[in-house]
Amino acid sequence: MQKIGFEKTVEEIFQERADVLYRTSEALSDALRKLISLGEMVDGSIEDLNTLTGNEGPGTIEKLYARTNGEISRYNRAREYAKLRYRYLIITREAMGFRRHTWVEEIYRIPPKKKNLSRGREQI
Repeated sequence: MQKIGFEKTVEEIFQERADVLYRTSEALSDALRKLISLGEMVDGSIEDLNTLTGNEGPGTIEKLYARTNGEISRYNRAREYAKLRYRYLIITREAMGFRRHTWVEEIYRIPPKKKNLSRGREQI
């Protein structure tokens, strides 16, 4: 009877470990999805800037630069959050005894940081 109780406890521990890994990896996946979405917004804004003809109304270009730089700032904050979630996943895995993270590095790639745009179009 005691062995069955022990086996059940071991099973519950393994289930809890699997749940923790799942939640940690899902948090990272969610952060990366948001980051990719923000990156697409930034790319769209840069594309808008590249299609300007110079005949736009006063302040239009400045507004587009300000909007784009705001999106870049949100992207970079989201990137830092994704990096933190990545660290949490690695720490969780190491706490569970996993020492190799090669596949984690391949699956959960964090895109590079983006730089704010200056007013000069050559920066785009």
